[in-house]
Amino acid sequence: QVQLVESGGGLVQKGGSLRLSCAASGPNVEYNNMGWFRQAPGKEREFVSTISWSGRSTYYEDSVKGRATISRDNAKNTVYLQMNSLKPEDTAVYFCVAGGPLVGDAQSYTYWGQGTQVTVSS
Repeated sequence: QVQLVESGGGLVQKGGSLRLSCAASGPNVEYNNMGWFRQAPGKEREFVSTISWSGRSTYYEDSVKGRATISRDNAKNTVYLQMNSLKPEDTAVYFCVAGGPLVGDAQSYTYWGQGTQVTVSS
């Protein structure tokens, strides 16, 4: 069973930056595609970014392209999401995911973390 634990969320001003981390544990976790979804109040969970197990392929949702960078350190079984130029509309709970395709909807991912809150003030 893969377990995912997020950290790094918090309150940040518009234009600021945050780096989210997701520590993964479990069998063969280093061979899983991993990524991030987010859910704002009253909205459905939406795709943010994913990274292949090798780190060679990455995908981003259009609204975060150019502002977000996903990376992974397989020696530490950790995935990172660096978010810059944050906007109030980035406010959401951010979930780490694993065990799914590089591009897919929320139902495509088997493993989910508990989420970390990101709040961007204007």
